[in-house]
Amino acid sequence: MHRRQFLASAAVAAFLAAVPSVALAQDTPQVVVEAYLAAWNAHDSAKAAEHFADNVTYYDASVGKPVEGKDAAKTGVIDNFLKAVPDAVWTMKGAPVVQDDRVSFEWEFSGTNSGDWADGTKATGKKFSFTGASMFSVKDGKIASQSDYYDALGFYKQLGLI
Repeated sequence: MHRRQFLASAAVAAFLAAVPSVALAQDTPQVVVEAYLAAWNAHDSAKAAEHFADNVTYYDASVGKPVEGKDAAKTGVIDNFLKAVPDAVWTMKGAPVVQDDRVSFEWEFSGTNSGDWADGTKATGKKFSFTGASMFSVKDGKIASQSDYYDALGFYKQLGLI
C-alpha cells in the first residue's frame, strides 16, 4: 500500500508540474492587484511590471491614448512616475470592488516631485496628493488592463505646472 501511495503522489506531482499555466487559488484578481500596488509602494518597477500580461493595455484618462504592452507600460508609466516621485505612496481608500475578473478601487497618490519626468518636464520639488480611481481586469493571474481616472488638473496645479 505504501508503494501505491507513493506512485499516486508522484503521478499528482507530475500532473501539476505539467500544468504550470493553471492559476493558483491565491492568485485571485484582488490578490494580484494588491501585490501590484505593494510593488509600486516598494518602488520596485520591475516587480510591479511582473504583474502585467505581456499584452497589457494601460489607459490614463489624462493622456487619452492607451499604452500597449508590458515593456511600454513599465517604462512609460511605472518607471516615469517612480523616477519623478521616488517617495511615491499609492494608497487604496477602502476595500476594492471585485466582480469576477474585475477589480476597482478609489485611491490617493502622494509624494514629492524630486525627479524629472520622462517628457523632459523638470522636477518641481513640490509635494502633492491627489485622488483617483483605477479599474483592472485580470486574466490568468496577470493584469490584462488598467484604466486610471484622476484629478489631473489638481495634480498639475499642486506641482505648479499650470
